[in-house]
Amino acid sequence: MMTPKALLLTIMAMASLFCEAQNDNTRQSPLYGKTINIIGDSYVANHRRPKEETWHSMVASKYSMTYRNYGRNGCCIAFNRDKDGFGPSLLEKYRMMNDTADYVIVLAGHNDAEKIKDSEDSLSIFRNRLEALCDSLIEKFPDAKLAFITPWNVQRPGFRQVIATIEEVCAERSIPVFNAAKESGIYVGNEKFRKRYFQSPNDTAHLNAKGHQLVMNKMESFLLRL
Repeated sequence: MMTPKALLLTIMAMASLFCEAQNDNTRQSPLYGKTINIIGDSYVANHRRPKEETWHSMVASKYSMTYRNYGRNGCCIAFNRDKDGFGPSLLEKYRMMNDTADYVIVLAGHNDAEKIKDSEDSLSIFRNRLEALCDSLIEKFPDAKLAFITPWNVQRPGFRQVIATIEEVCAERSIPVFNAAKESGIYVGNEKFRKRYFQSPNDTAHLNAKGHQLVMNKMESFLLRL
């Protein structure tokens, strides 16, 4: 029979081998050592919490990626909000990104939806400017893996239309989309869920640290498939 000391040494050796295998898998990943630009609104900037708590920062850290965060609270894909103090649209802001990235992720649309609501004219403007943004990103980053991530499934006017438009416009250009409204497991409409995973119970946009940890695996898998 194995002594307690021998058993402990065996467990420690097995744990060490497991960690080595995990490290090997990480180093062999297509993400390892690459550069990622992520641009968008407060989903990217992380509102009142440090950027280091976000799922994208954690993924970048896990794979030793160069991580560039271009998030700004309140910004839109299509609408300039300088007068509101939230800066230019992504159609203007994308130019500031360093163009040496291997991965370029756009995570936005929440504020566009809030502005569009039920306005067909505003939705048409959104589509036209989203098309221009996509074409501009393809031109600026011809060798990068480009992808979009939609807002959560917020049950307010404008969100369904914005999410559908992002999917349609990106599909026309073969740009992958992660539909966070359907695939993220983030239940915005559930008060108990928000209380546990959002920055406040009434928040419908900003995850807390637990929320980012919750979605990290799904978002990581999406990036690995690009």
